[in-house]
Amino acid sequence: MTLNNGTPVSLGPAARAARTPGYAGTLAAACGAVFVAQVANALPASLNGLFQQDLNTHGSQLTWITAAFMIAVVCFEFTFGVLGDLFGRRKLVVAGTALVAAGSAVAAMAPTVQVLWVGAALNGLGAGAMFPGSLTAATAVTRSTRERAQAVALWSGFLSAGAALSPLLGGVFAKVGSWRGSFWVLVGLALVSMALTMTLATESKAPEGRKLDVSGQITFALGLILVLFGLVEGPESGWTTLPVMLSLAIGVCFLAGFVVVELGAASPIFDLKLFRNRAFTVSSVVAVIGMLAFLGACFSTSMWLGPVQHQDPIRVAIPFLLLQGPAFVLVPVVSRLLHRVPASWLLTSGFVLMSVGCLLATGLDVDDPGLGAFVLPALLIGIGFALTVSSVTAVALDSVPPQLAGMASATTNMLRDLGFALGPVIVGAVALSGAGAAFASSLADADLPADHLAAARQIAETGGPIAVNSLPPGAPGSAAHGLALEALGSGFSTAFLVCGVAAALAAVLSAVGMIGLHRDRPSPNEAETPALVAPAV
Repeated sequence: MTLNNGTPVSLGPAARAARTPGYAGTLAAACGAVFVAQVANALPASLNGLFQQDLNTHGSQLTWITAAFMIAVVCFEFTFGVLGDLFGRRKLVVAGTALVAAGSAVAAMAPTVQVLWVGAALNGLGAGAMFPGSLTAATAVTRSTRERAQAVALWSGFLSAGAALSPLLGGVFAKVGSWRGSFWVLVGLALVSMALTMTLATESKAPEGRKLDVSGQITFALGLILVLFGLVEGPESGWTTLPVMLSLAIGVCFLAGFVVVELGAASPIFDLKLFRNRAFTVSSVVAVIGMLAFLGACFSTSMWLGPVQHQDPIRVAIPFLLLQGPAFVLVPVVSRLLHRVPASWLLTSGFVLMSVGCLLATGLDVDDPGLGAFVLPALLIGIGFALTVSSVTAVALDSVPPQLAGMASATTNMLRDLGFALGPVIVGAVALSGAGAAFASSLADADLPADHLAAARQIAETGGPIAVNSLPPGAPGSAAHGLALEALGSGFSTAFLVCGVAAALAAVLSAVGMIGLHRDRPSPNEAETPALVAPAV
């Protein structure tokens, strides 16, 4: 048996009979750590409207709050996994939790949105260490396949619970105080988690054969950051501006260099040879596209209810219980289904549900502040996500030899997180570009007072229609508020459409790409194996 990072674990008869000292404490600390990491991930979802009002942000600046977190996770999670094996998983989790505490403190005191980005990036770095460190620490102290499956299922449950409860937690504390108080609460949770890890968790490491791929890490991080910078800034700065074109071009060059480096690396962080396997390739592609659709839909929901409709943070959080909650509630159901039906069937079904939910969301009325219209779309998307998030890794693991399972799992997790990072960036670019074009067209035909018309145009040039939409009544340009609201509604309806098309494409690829490939049924002794797959949301 191997861990998710590829480390072999011996399961002899004596080991199966005895539970490792520190098992309960390590598992408790790991669950607490992943809960805190996921709270840090999802916290901004209910607060984007408050960020916009308090820090006077425009569209791409809000996108960067979410993107900064996920980029940090994606860029460095492979390296963090190696560092945990080399120096100790408990040390890695403690360091990551300290980064989350520091990042949350920076966010709580942020005087500008740029400082808030720094806090989000620090939180992402911390979570990027806590995700693999806590999971591997928990699995390292188990002594049987069933015990390991139970540990991972519990870890996954706390991860999903963090995603579901975080927006509500942020909304409640923002309601009674300010959005800054939400981050101070996260500081407290991180410090408690750090104390639990230091007190209860057992240290483990597996340095044999593990070493850092510095060249691969540098080229991948620089390439991804530059490409995503161009995609985020393109809608407002202009796709033909020099900084955007240079960042895209140089980023692509670095990513091409990353491929070259990995092909010749003795210990690659991204084993490209895995893609010779059709099932693995298909699962990897749908992981990126499908998770792009999911987090893109989550981001669009957050923006629609927050900066566009300016709803109360607690109301913003309610749809996220439906978007993220099923992944927590349905963990045991999906684990059992993975034993009984091919994972590719679950993938296809889940992506179909996500697509239908996103397409239903395109019919939302931006002038209607009620939440009832969100119930069915959000629930379908949430159930679809619950079916796909573990299934995509199950397909990947089933498609490779046992000795490559660790690398396959790590690669699929990274690609899934890449989809999460791309979601807000892509749909944000689509929504804000579309809204900007629609608002400019509306202004050209609008019968507004000359002073309001000129002010609205000037404000839109710097902050887009989302800045005009947030003008207080009576302010110069506020007469164009209705036009800005309609333009934003049109833009984010298009964003939901993009998410729906992406999920539909993932469903087609899952169904067609797996034709002729049959998953082997697990033997009784392997009956818990699929439950070892943990969703990294």
